[in-house]
Amino acid sequence: MRTLSESLPSIPWSTPVLRSDAEHLDRAGDHLWRVVDARGSIRGHLRVIADPLGIRYRAERLHLPSGAFRLVGEFWDADDAVAALRH
Repeated sequence: MRTLSESLPSIPWSTPVLRSDAEHLDRAGDHLWRVVDARGSIRGHLRVIADPLGIRYRAERLHLPSGAFRLVGEFWDADDAVAALRH
């Protein structure tokens, strides 16, 4: 038996607009972007999460040995999530 969520297509979110020019976002999935700095280095990833109270932005880093994303933090603002990846 298939559930409703398995049968619905994934809808890509539009790319969040950042206030800072220090980084830009490159799409990596329907709800995922790479955070790239001015030198072209990947600082981490930004994921959009639907929340009953609104849209949340999750800052993540890829842990290469395990191939899994590690949570840095979850924020109400995309700029705050990107700032967490700077440090």
